[in-house]
Amino acid sequence: MRFSQLDVFAQHPFRGNPLAVVHDAEGLADEELARFANWTNLSETTFLLPPTVPEADYRVRIFTVSEELPFAGHPTLGSARAWLLAGGAPRTEGEVVQQCGAGLVRVRYDGARLAFAAPAFLRSGEVSEADLERIVDALRIRPDQVRHAQWIDNGPGWVGIVLGSAEEALALEPDFAAFGGLDIGVIGPHGPGGPADYEVRAFVPGLGVNEDPVTGSLNAGFGVWMIGAGLAPASFTVRQGTALGRAGDVELHAEDGEVWVGGEAHLRVSGEVIF
Repeated sequence: MRFSQLDVFAQHPFRGNPLAVVHDAEGLADEELARFANWTNLSETTFLLPPTVPEADYRVRIFTVSEELPFAGHPTLGSARAWLLAGGAPRTEGEVVQQCGAGLVRVRYDGARLAFAAPAFLRSGEVSEADLERIVDALRIRPDQVRHAQWIDNGPGWVGIVLGSAEEALALEPDFAAFGGLDIGVIGPHGPGGPADYEVRAFVPGLGVNEDPVTGSLNAGFGVWMIGAGLAPASFTVRQGTALGRAGDVELHAEDGEVWVGGEAHLRVSGEVIF
């Protein structure tokens, strides 16, 4: 089967989040999908399939090393780019409609730059005092460092934490054993002259990696929440992956009631995979 590996949310080679893509994957059993995704040892691997609804251009299944996800951001952009590079022809020029476990997701594209419309939250609202206490302990921070907290779960289960600065976010050394199944996203503003408006970190020890390099779903959640609540401007940029030696660049903007999450996706490896 055709195989692609892409570098997502990166303007320079090998600085973003890698994604493995298996094309034309119909006929593979669920066990084979899960085993291959575990073997790649990447944060996500996707499998492209024919759509089952007429509105979609293709269907994707998204696997971490340990489970299947209904939606994830960098796999959405990377899968769309891989599908287009393999000769996929969307029904609408300049826009792909992806079918995934969370439903239909629109993806705009212009060469290597793509953007997806942030999906609706499965869970939102305030974080309880008990959960916030667990989060503070897991992040090894003081309670007064948390400026804002909210559930921003659009599929992977995110809870979002706003700190006072990018420096505070980059200084975090979490106690991953204390997460207890939580997936915690942290954001803090950069000062003038920084690489972006905000720095983001994504901690996901339950998915087999302690920290994800660059995370579309988390940034989508932050965008919907913070723009909607007036905590961030209608357009802003994010740098993610700094603590891991990466340089992921994410752009967010609100348009006609939707938040779009964009970045570049480049093909780095192509070939075949034998099952």
